[in-house]
Amino acid sequence: MTFNSFEFLLFYPLVLLLYFALPKKTRPYILLAASYYFYICNHLALIFLILGTTLVSYFSARIIEGRESRGTRRVALVVTLVACLGALFFFKYFNFLFGSVVGLVSLLGGTPSFVELNIILPVGISFYTFQTLSYVIDVYRGRIAAERSFVYYALFVSFFPQLVAGPIERPENLLPQLKSVSGAGDATGYRWCREDAVKGAKHMMVGFFKKIVVADLVSVYVDSVYNNVGSVGSFGIIIATCLFAVQIYCDFSGYTDIAIGCSRIMGIRLMKNFDHPYMATGIKEFWSRWHISLSSWFKDYLYIPLGGSRCTRWRHLLNLMIVFLVSGLWHGAAWTFVIWGALHGIYQVVGIFTSPIRNRLLLGVGLSPDSALVKWTRRAVTFILVSFAWIFFRAGSISDAIALVGGLGDFSLGIGATLELMGLDLTAVLTTALSIATLIMIERLLHYEETPDGSDAIVRNGSFTYFVWIVMLAWALLLSKDMMSTFIYFQF
Repeated sequence: MTFNSFEFLLFYPLVLLLYFALPKKTRPYILLAASYYFYICNHLALIFLILGTTLVSYFSARIIEGRESRGTRRVALVVTLVACLGALFFFKYFNFLFGSVVGLVSLLGGTPSFVELNIILPVGISFYTFQTLSYVIDVYRGRIAAERSFVYYALFVSFFPQLVAGPIERPENLLPQLKSVSGAGDATGYRWCREDAVKGAKHMMVGFFKKIVVADLVSVYVDSVYNNVGSVGSFGIIIATCLFAVQIYCDFSGYTDIAIGCSRIMGIRLMKNFDHPYMATGIKEFWSRWHISLSSWFKDYLYIPLGGSRCTRWRHLLNLMIVFLVSGLWHGAAWTFVIWGALHGIYQVVGIFTSPIRNRLLLGVGLSPDSALVKWTRRAVTFILVSFAWIFFRAGSISDAIALVGGLGDFSLGIGATLELMGLDLTAVLTTALSIATLIMIERLLHYEETPDGSDAIVRNGSFTYFVWIVMLAWALLLSKDMMSTFIYFQF
């Protein structure tokens, strides 16, 4: 089941009805049942995987907290790491690793035999694995107490709005809210709140707009180039890559917006996962705005344990490269993702080395680093660097990525012919431009919702009504033509 499916249109209202109509003490059971149903809609047998991960991490955390012996605590932590990361490795990386070994042996003159296993990649396995790991590690560090209730912990792992594509929640944020809305302990339980319902619904509509109206629209033109490498020259690759930057942002942040909206209506606030990433003035800032829950996870559980920046300069740079290589591999079991991660690591390393030189050059020509000209120039350069890396993220293989990068120097095909080959006629160009412009407008409106001004409430509400109708019409069109597409990050 996906958010942009007809099934979800029936599923979510039913969950809300049960959530608010039945006694508050039944809410954890309602949400847990709904979450497991949401998950098994993708594949029934995979319920045993998430149950196994939940059981191992739950009992390991209880053992860690209940034992004074450091050895016992470490064994329990290692058991969790091996079980969770082992499952992640097998389902996501087994074929990739052994296929890579076979390829290397073949290059060295050997004749290995390797049969690729028919392994189903469980949706969201990278997300809920990291969520369980953060919980057990935090219990081990003494930052949080182990959860006594298995029901609440299982719900923390499987909460359906953010189960398959995040954000990757921390236990100290989500667990207390799950208890509070259900009236556990001294809490009175959550009652329906008009403000939360309206703001949650608006978040959902923004998310659906991003996915249905923008991401699915531009994906057609991106696929026309990336699924037919060599069909167009430099102009086509540049246009398709810029549109992919829009597509992946709208697809992924759209999912997050829907997840945040679904939860907000039920009185649960998920963490912010995107903060206008393409407005970043550098790669480091980009990663503080893009997929924030993953970036902060790697910082807290990999970068800082490796030594972070509190070490020698070369070790600091090595730590950065390790984090981004692992981040690339987290996104997908392919060398294209590893290269994508490596590029972002290289960007950061080069940025650290060149920062003093760039600042001196600016001062030499009389420009302040905080001037509007410098900021917008840095935004443009950052977008170019990020978009270049997206080539490897989107390419189907290393050979395709190399062909696409090589094609950046081929200007033999004019812009007019390029647009025609991509299917971008005048109507398509105007529709795409209008969709992106509307996206910018509604994101600003959503931002203003956090600091509302009564004087322009009519304008805001009227604008939201306008794009709500756009979403509904687009959704109806896609359903009628069976054009619904899954979210990109479901594969991670």
